[in-house]
Amino acid sequence: MTMFDYFGKLDYAFMIFYVVVLIGLGFYLKRQASKSLDNYICGGGNIPWWAMGISGMASFLDLAGTAVIVSFLFMMGPQGLFVEFRGGAVLILPFMMLWTGKWHRRSGCLTGAQWNIFRFGDCWGGRASQLMGVIATVLTTIGMLAYLIVGAGIFLSTFLPWSPFACSIGLLLLATPYTMMSGFYGVIFTDLFQSCIIIAAVIYVSVTAFMGVGSAEEVSAIALSVTGNPDWISGIPKWNVHVPKGYEMYKHLIIFSSFYLLRTIVAGIGTGADPRYFGAKNDRECGKLSMLWTALMSVRWPLMIGIAVLGLYLVNDLVPEQANIQQAAEVIHGEYPDATKPQWGDLISSIANTPNKHEAALIGDLKGVLGEDKWVEKMNLISFEGTVNPEKILSQVLLMKVARGMRGILVIALIAAALSTFGSWVNLGTSQFVNDFYKKWIRPKASTKELILASWGTVISIVFLSFLFSRTLESINEIWGWMMMGFGAGFLVPSFLRLYWWRFNGAGSAIGTLVGLTAAIIQRMLCPGLSEVWQFVFVLTVGFVGSVAAALLTKPTDPEVLRNMYMKTRPFGVWGHLKDTLSQEERAKTTLEHRTDLIAVPFAMVWQICIFLGPMLFLVHNWIGFSGVFIVGLVAFVGLYFLWFRKQPAGNFYDN
Repeated sequence: MTMFDYFGKLDYAFMIFYVVVLIGLGFYLKRQASKSLDNYICGGGNIPWWAMGISGMASFLDLAGTAVIVSFLFMMGPQGLFVEFRGGAVLILPFMMLWTGKWHRRSGCLTGAQWNIFRFGDCWGGRASQLMGVIATVLTTIGMLAYLIVGAGIFLSTFLPWSPFACSIGLLLLATPYTMMSGFYGVIFTDLFQSCIIIAAVIYVSVTAFMGVGSAEEVSAIALSVTGNPDWISGIPKWNVHVPKGYEMYKHLIIFSSFYLLRTIVAGIGTGADPRYFGAKNDRECGKLSMLWTALMSVRWPLMIGIAVLGLYLVNDLVPEQANIQQAAEVIHGEYPDATKPQWGDLISSIANTPNKHEAALIGDLKGVLGEDKWVEKMNLISFEGTVNPEKILSQVLLMKVARGMRGILVIALIAAALSTFGSWVNLGTSQFVNDFYKKWIRPKASTKELILASWGTVISIVFLSFLFSRTLESINEIWGWMMMGFGAGFLVPSFLRLYWWRFNGAGSAIGTLVGLTAAIIQRMLCPGLSEVWQFVFVLTVGFVGSVAAALLTKPTDPEVLRNMYMKTRPFGVWGHLKDTLSQEERAKTTLEHRTDLIAVPFAMVWQICIFLGPMLFLVHNWIGFSGVFIVGLVAFVGLYFLWFRKQPAGNFYDN
């Protein structure tokens, strides 16, 4: 079967329309984005909050992440949500909504790296911190883009007669030009267009999966047969969860989810340097766009659990004897004993799509094990370990369980999700490199035209380096885990301390970031198999020691710089001597704001978890679980509304 058999005329019409609109938007917005660097980086403060909130949802709903989460939902059911406390459940959003977003907006900066000058001053410490901020952001961008490239390549290779390598190149050739030309305007307005497609896909998959489920008992029985998990429909995390070979580290779900939650809280209270907040008009807009962003993220979960449910039925029908998958993997390993895990996807794709390039005996043996009927589709499910590859469930469901016409829309929706995330990361890395490195260090007097051209060159360079890095990765889950728990821990401590401790300085931020990132990279080079928990503990410890030691061994930040930062931002934490300089009325106002924000944290987090978990339980017909989650979520939302949202100002909290 070729790609021409997978899609009908309506599918192709949708695809052509999508590509034309995407490229057209890029050219149309090029003029607006090129007016100034401010416009290119964060929209010049001219973009409405609701557009940025919708864009936030689209930028977080990426293809690779969707494939990873679908794989865990396929293995664990709704409990897979708790694995994604490491990042996919985006539990950093409550902190961005409640205070870190507005704190960064109050600075008047364009980027997170520029914010370091605002915080530490335009001295060697501030500039070093700004430079390390650029390096950390660019490296993070490269890592996240590599993760997206791998996921998109695997996904598209299912539908196209090319390898994941070739598919990823094609996607980059589509995405890079329009992202390069239109800047932040392109990110926002293409996200709005792509969000409509994503919502249509969510509705179709959710309804199809819900109507296809006979009962909770039926789903539970099929899940037990396919995955071996007896608690598949439950929404309560278990101490021990059944997982296939290669995923053993996630077996103790309660321990891991608790650890991931702790990590997310530490990371969340150091976030907020998103271009959307720098582009917001006032404090209230920061809260509103974040709340909309969070609410819209809930649509992702019925889409993914719907695909997981359809995947259960698909595998149950396609491969009733899963021992055949193990036998087929052994046959392939026997023919290609030197094949490594990073090469496995390309090898499977080659055997399935171009069997004439391989030994006839190998193809005959595989057909003998898997059966002549749909042997190509069965091939695509074989993992390196000899189990059903959960990372292929997404693409196989679209291939075999979705009708033509809708198949094209769903494929476009997932490509749209990938390109939205791609655009957001590229814009973030490019804006910091050009504004905080090129303009600051290389060409301070550069014209707007030169800065825009430098941005274009940076986009191309970042994409190229990301592609090279993607060729070293074994799986999308592997790189996601390291980016969240290893590399991401490298700058957690500096990100946290800069907001909450007055004595933390530019030297501590720069050296702490450098030490933390170096530790993460060394860990990956020397101990790539280290578990995510120990990755996090090791890198965080090294980063903490480096940050605190460097801060205490160097002189404090200039008092006037600190005072300016505090008076504009009004953070809580260890800022007592600066808070004492406020008038009694201002101190009371600041204390009330802090108390309101902190009290709202548990309500915001519980509300977010419930609006993610509830729709999944509803879709699998777990009515008791859904009812409980609905009640808890409603109570949390009412608390959030009365304790926090109703107390938000019409504009800003403070006049300065």
